[in-house]
Amino acid sequence: MKQIFLLTLIALFCATTGLAENRAEKLAKEIYKPKSKYVLVVAHRGDWRNAPENSLQAYQNCIDMGVDMVEIDIHKTKDNQFIIMHDATVDRTTNGKGKISEMTLAEIKKLNLRAGHNVVTRHKVPTLEEVLNLVKGKILVNIDKGDNYFDEIYDLLVKTGTEKQVVIKTYDNLATIQSKNKNDVVRKSIFMPIINLGKKEDAEQVVNDYMTVKPAAYEVVFKEESPKLFTILDKIKASGSKLWINSLWASLNAGHDDDLAVEEGKPEEAWGWILKQGATVIQTDRPALLIKYLKKKHRH
Repeated sequence: MKQIFLLTLIALFCATTGLAENRAEKLAKEIYKPKSKYVLVVAHRGDWRNAPENSLQAYQNCIDMGVDMVEIDIHKTKDNQFIIMHDATVDRTTNGKGKISEMTLAEIKKLNLRAGHNVVTRHKVPTLEEVLNLVKGKILVNIDKGDNYFDEIYDLLVKTGTEKQVVIKTYDNLATIQSKNKNDVVRKSIFMPIINLGKKEDAEQVVNDYMTVKPAAYEVVFKEESPKLFTILDKIKASGSKLWINSLWASLNAGHDDDLAVEEGKPEEAWGWILKQGATVIQTDRPALLIKYLKKKHRH
């Protein structure tokens, strides 16, 4: 009894003093374990089927359902503020019109986000800082196109205490990404290159170059299965970095996508195939259903 009481006191002390490891810290460690069987589930633009895409509610839904990482898109306003939106204009996702780069934050904050069925909601366009404060300690964040602004957003990551839970991706090769980021994005963030096999003829060489800095993971995009694909997947798995595959739509994964899993009822041909390739990070538009599938496999 005394031992149980002592352990309880220690747990309470850690929780109240901030010494207890939060979920984001655990997930950040997990992403550096390439041999782990745990599969990190990434929600594309948040839970956009049940809340406006890239909204605070879409991210909160992901936190509540046990998603491991949310993908967010950033743009800069006329007055140099970072907001969360996929498009370069507000036309599709809000009740307004115009280019983000030609609008101030105050102007954008007057708008309301549209839901997936195009109905205007009460939800507002969030800033990057608002999102970082929401997810702090709870979940990992992938800032898409974050490498383009890393020098500018790094101070914001430090300010919000989230620099150790943010994943930065790039389509650039190693030399380019190192030259354009003073803050050394490769070493100061959870860093990951994206290798598009349909566009990069030198894809294998790009992987070879990145192996010298050992990124946390590689995201591989491919339209079809090929010997080149499997050679690169084997190289990545042998390098000590995680493999990230998207299940979003067919052109990203040679047809092994979310719709095949859900709408056609063939999860083994979709998510199962991705798992067989050795991926331990999957970005999806069906986060709740993917988590349910992985739990049955004892992979989440």
